[in-house]
Amino acid sequence: MDLTVVKVGGAVVEDAAQLETLLDAFAGIQGKKVLVHGGGRHATKVAEQLGIETKMVEGRRITDAPMLEVVTMVYGGLVNKNLVARLQARGIDAIGLTGADMNVMLAHKRPLRNGIDYGFVGDVDKVDGDKLALLINQGITPVMAPLTHDKQGNILNTNADTIAAETAIALAKHFDVTLMYCFEKPGVLANPDDDNSVIPEITPEAFEKYKADGTISGGMIPKIDNALSAIAKGVTKVVITKADAIADSKAGTVVK
Repeated sequence: MDLTVVKVGGAVVEDAAQLETLLDAFAGIQGKKVLVHGGGRHATKVAEQLGIETKMVEGRRITDAPMLEVVTMVYGGLVNKNLVARLQARGIDAIGLTGADMNVMLAHKRPLRNGIDYGFVGDVDKVDGDKLALLINQGITPVMAPLTHDKQGNILNTNADTIAAETAIALAKHFDVTLMYCFEKPGVLANPDDDNSVIPEITPEAFEKYKADGTISGGMIPKIDNALSAIAKGVTKVVITKADAIADSKAGTVVK
């Protein structure tokens, strides 16, 4: 049985037109599905309104106690429930989940990395694919927020790309899973200024070459690392594409 896991980034979630396009396309995906979302830009905006400083290191958010309150409110509340309500309006019976709900995603607090304390940031230990599959087989579409927990009472801020990959891997024993990373570009671009320069396919060997020559850099590197890990652990297919193309699994860049 086919299942599609779609991860949508904050840039799409926070743009009204792109979000409507994404949700229409998501509703048009045939078969069972899961939506995983980010929302970092919205969290930054809310933090600023509350007078809470945003600290980033290499693109990763430092999550101290005040910032944890912000991301819990934004990711688990404002963004997640808005997506659930909009999916219900499209006839999709959705449920919003953090990792703490039903204990579906357990994580541990990230240890120091190169002397950097990321605060309440989680690295995933386990995803309960059996419980998620029970929901999905009842016709319910999970909408996963980028929050996990450590089963000691702590919510942890967790990278949404990682949550999408780990969710797809956990569900691969129940379904033939296609994982789709959706963002504002039509795929991985050979030339970042040319939307027509989509790289149609990336293998592990090609990935090393593209990293070495600088074609692929920055935040795209961990995204493809997650994609390759998912393939190695049983996910059938990974696609990186644009919001309006997710109903077409052949559009964008296929990672294999």
